[in-house]
Amino acid sequence: MTDLEPRPAKVVSHDPNMTLSPAALDRLDRSVPENTKTAYRRQARDFIAWCEERGRDTLPASAQTLADYVSHLCDQEKAPSTIEQAIATIRVAHREAGHDGQPDTRAALRILKTHKRDRAEAGKRKRKAPPVTLNVLRAMVDAADPATLAGRRDRVMLVLGFAMMARRSELAALHIEDVTFTDDGLTVLIRKSKTDQDAAGADVNIPHGVHPDTDPVRVTRAWLDALTEHGIVDGPLLRRINRWGQLQPGGLSGAAVNERVRTLAVRAGLPNAVDFTAHGLRAGGPTEAAKAGQPVSFIAEHGRWSKTSPQVMEYIRPVDKWRDNPMRGIGL
Repeated sequence: MTDLEPRPAKVVSHDPNMTLSPAALDRLDRSVPENTKTAYRRQARDFIAWCEERGRDTLPASAQTLADYVSHLCDQEKAPSTIEQAIATIRVAHREAGHDGQPDTRAALRILKTHKRDRAEAGKRKRKAPPVTLNVLRAMVDAADPATLAGRRDRVMLVLGFAMMARRSELAALHIEDVTFTDDGLTVLIRKSKTDQDAAGADVNIPHGVHPDTDPVRVTRAWLDALTEHGIVDGPLLRRINRWGQLQPGGLSGAAVNERVRTLAVRAGLPNAVDFTAHGLRAGGPTEAAKAGQPVSFIAEHGRWSKTSPQVMEYIRPVDKWRDNPMRGIGL
């Protein structure tokens, strides 16, 4: 056993009814997002190494092996979400190998429950990226020099990320041809997203802004004009730029978008700047929309959250706790 990565099984058989074509195998393989595959590989590699060091079988693994491995992850102070992902990876690998329902997770989950309680008693909470609220957004935009190509690109990245409530993967995937200007503002095509299982795509409508430096229409047009001056009229919207300010082939990756957000937060001198990530743009949009009194259903639809997802409420509840605070106006 050398790999626990869940993947479509390649059926080897002389029976034509039991075989898959190369095209079908390829599509099955691509049905799993690359970031998910990367996470599976990392989790599988760590589990295999741990088992080999202790002389334990990896496939099939016993319930005791899984429970002890989970306890090991707890000793390493891994976040509960990371441990849950490890359990899921091991279970899926067993199912793909024909060991459905193995290993039993009951003991492992009880250990994880204890780990969560221990963390809570120690005052440790789920780490969240600070939301990029309007004041924070403006400070970061000011830190991006519009006289440079990188500054104009970064302004588009920040403003569109905020106005679209975009995931970093969605920003990285944007192409020039995905942006359409209208009388009311601009429409951005999201070709695919995390919750768009059927890859139907979604149009995000963004109205004109009221401040020149954060007006999505103005900053996007300025960036596209700059690209046109360099002979670029299609392809990735957020282009790579080298240290000398020269455009490079290809676009920013999701990781690069994340790094640019953190860099601009540091440059803007924000408190706890290193904690900012691209996810803060996605969190900041609904936070400010809730402050403005926009309905939750409108916010969820705009941000492409699943109708059953509790995530959007995590961004809105802090606003509600202040606006609807029972201690407000009682005469304290």
